[in-house]
Amino acid sequence: MTDDEFERVNEDGASVDDFATRAIHAGWDPDPETGAIMPPVYASSTFAQDAPGEDRGYEYSRTGNPTRTALEDNLASLEGGEYGRAFASGMAAINTVLNLLESGDHVVVGRDVYGGTHRLFTQVYEDYDLEFSFVDATDLKAVEAAMTSATELVWIETPTNPLMQIVDIEAVADVAHDGDALLAVDNTFATPYLQRPLAHGADIVAHSLTKYLGGHSDVVGGALVTDDPDLDERLGFSQNSVGATPDPFACFLVLRGTKTLPVRMDRHSENARRLAAWLDDHPAVEGVHYPGLDSHPGHDIAAAQMDDFGGMLSVEFDATLEAVRTVVSETEVFTLAESLGGVESLIEHPATMTHAAVPAAERRETGITDGLVRLSVGLEGIDDLRTDLQRAIEAGIGG
Repeated sequence: MTDDEFERVNEDGASVDDFATRAIHAGWDPDPETGAIMPPVYASSTFAQDAPGEDRGYEYSRTGNPTRTALEDNLASLEGGEYGRAFASGMAAINTVLNLLESGDHVVVGRDVYGGTHRLFTQVYEDYDLEFSFVDATDLKAVEAAMTSATELVWIETPTNPLMQIVDIEAVADVAHDGDALLAVDNTFATPYLQRPLAHGADIVAHSLTKYLGGHSDVVGGALVTDDPDLDERLGFSQNSVGATPDPFACFLVLRGTKTLPVRMDRHSENARRLAAWLDDHPAVEGVHYPGLDSHPGHDIAAAQMDDFGGMLSVEFDATLEAVRTVVSETEVFTLAESLGGVESLIEHPATMTHAAVPAAERRETGITDGLVRLSVGLEGIDDLRTDLQRAIEAGIGG
């Protein structure tokens, strides 16, 4: 894909160069006393007050910490939002959104979501009298049909995990808002460099900072971004009250990651595009799920709401479970591991790893077969990645 085919321009008219500048500078100016370029890791649990109840902006690190503030401001800027909140993990961020709800509320959820999200919704919050309806979020009529008078939240991912389905954010936002519900979008796979859901009508954007925003497989974190001050206040109240906040060093590591997000995502996307095209023609491959392929059913929507197609793809093999287990175990450049979004390429088997918590019958109904393999395509040389996969496919399946 050439620069002419994909002109990266944000919805407000700002160029990709502006995004790259904000990725490096938003949230922190050089320290006026020392000139420090990077924000210090403020490893302090508490802060001195000038008088009882008179602090200098910080009182206790669970409530607020200067390193965390720098990260939250940076993330808000990248998503084109006004308010950012950082958390100890992506799941802590998702849990905070559910803390907005009350007993008896109803949530419409895209069927193809991360297994941990499914587990939280069905095995934790259903016990607190929240009701969840899992639907094909790519089918607008299915989303509309699932809405009830008790629906307070619609939760989607796009691209989805692990089937890489594309959901029309603006269309689903209209459905949610017509029903007086909030729309939350997990933007982890796309990152704000490739997609900014707030510009398409979302109320809340969620991230696992562990993935592309951190980018180096060395930190765990989560985030929420919104434009709504009242909503941010409610999220902040829960963030402080529950205390699932990241430590200052974790915030520092994610800030280090966001500075290189644009250059990393360009390479992730380039490698994934080339690998998807190669796999799509491979005789042992039944199908490839990657929105950058013209054959992908969500390709046109993805091209309209994303600036590129990202570094995640999944592959279908018409083979036995044992054969597929051999494929994912025989790679050498791809590492067999859960998670995604680091500089190194990862391979995993959703049915037995990331989505094992989803009941088998529900996995099959969603389309997560025993033959499905998910790839997080890293920054290695593309020829090395192809050679590694070819050798592993030959070892497990042949061809």
